[in-house]
Amino acid sequence: MNMRYRASVLGLAVALLAAGQTVSHAAPEKVLTLVSWGGDYTRSQMLAYVKPYRQQSGEWASMETYNGGLEEIREQVETANVVWDVVDFELSDLVRGCQEGLLEKIDHSVLPPGQDGTPANEDFIPGAFTDCGVGQTVWSTVVAFNNDSVGETRPTTLADFFDVKKFPGKRGLRRDPRVIMEWALMADGVAPDQVYSTLDTAEGQARAFDVLERIKTRTVWWESGSDPAKLLGAGEVVMTSVWNGRMFGPIAEEGKPFTILWDGQIWDIDSWGIPKGSDNVAKAMDFIRFSTASEQLAEQTKYITYGPARKSSMALVADSKKPLLPTAAENMATALQSDAEWWATRHADLSAKFEQWLSEGGRGLAGSAR
Repeated sequence: MNMRYRASVLGLAVALLAAGQTVSHAAPEKVLTLVSWGGDYTRSQMLAYVKPYRQQSGEWASMETYNGGLEEIREQVETANVVWDVVDFELSDLVRGCQEGLLEKIDHSVLPPGQDGTPANEDFIPGAFTDCGVGQTVWSTVVAFNNDSVGETRPTTLADFFDVKKFPGKRGLRRDPRVIMEWALMADGVAPDQVYSTLDTAEGQARAFDVLERIKTRTVWWESGSDPAKLLGAGEVVMTSVWNGRMFGPIAEEGKPFTILWDGQIWDIDSWGIPKGSDNVAKAMDFIRFSTASEQLAEQTKYITYGPARKSSMALVADSKKPLLPTAAENMATALQSDAEWWATRHADLSAKFEQWLSEGGRGLAGSAR
C-alpha cells in the first residue's frame, strides 16, 4: 500500500476512534440477489441494469449464475429457504414454475410506459407478459460454424446441420430436447407452423428422434452457454447450436472465424420472475420496473445482441446492431417462436424420453450460462 495513503487512513481511523466512532470496511449490505446465466449475458445485464440500478436507487444488488430449470427454485420454496429474489427464466420454465406455485404473481400495471409514452401493456411484444413474469430480451438458438473447419462449401440451411456426408465432423447440441426436436422436424421438411402439431404425436416425436439419430454418435452435448464458442474454437465440433448473443463477442470482438446460420432459428423471450417467498418482493419488483424500461433494454444491446422486449426500445438501438438481432426482418424469414405453453406441459415427459434415447449410445458432454 502507498505509504502516504496508508498514513492518511491510519490518521482517519485514529480520529474516528477518538470521537467514539468505529471504522467499518464492510461492503455495502446486499439487498437483492439476482440470478442469471453467466458469461457475456450476465455482463450485459450488469452494465445495462444492475450498475445503473445501484446508482439510481442506492440499493445494493448482486448477481449469481445458474444453468436454468426449476430444481433449485423448487427446493428453496419447498424448504422455505428462499435466497434468490429475481431470476432470469426461459419462458417455458417461467410458465411451468407459475403453474406449480413456485413464483410470485406480477402486477404489470406498475410498469412504466415506453420512452415514447406508449402504455406498457401495448409496448411490450406479444408473450412478454405472463402471470408471473416480465419479458426483457428476445434471444434465439441458432447454428454457428467454424469457417476454417467446414471447408470451401459453407452450410446455408438448417438441413445442412444434420447432413454429415456433405459436412463431415462433430456437432454440438445443448443437452435438452427443446429446440433440437423442433430443428429435427424442420430439417426433415416440416413447415414451422406445423412443428408443434407434428411433435404433439408419437409419430412426430419418433420422426424427430430418427433425424437426430443421424448425428447422435457425432454429437458433443453441452450445458453451459459458454461451451459452444469453446468447442468451435478448439476444433472439437464444426457446427454447434448456440444462443445467438454468445457469438457476438467471439466474432465481433475477438475476430474468430465463426459464422451464424439464421435459417431455422428458434427464438424465445427471457423474463424476470420472483421466487415465491422472497423477503424482498417489493424491492424485486422495483428492480424489474427499472430494468425493463425502454432505455435499459436498449442499453443492453450495446453489450450483447439480444433484442429488447419493448417496441419503443428499438428507436434507441444503434443502427449497426439492429441487423445482428434475432428480430431483424431478414433473420426472421424462417424463424420459429418456441411455444412456451407447449413445453411447459411436455418438457418433463420429453426430457425423460430424450435422456433414455441419449443413454442408448449418445456420446460426449461439454460443461455443466446464456
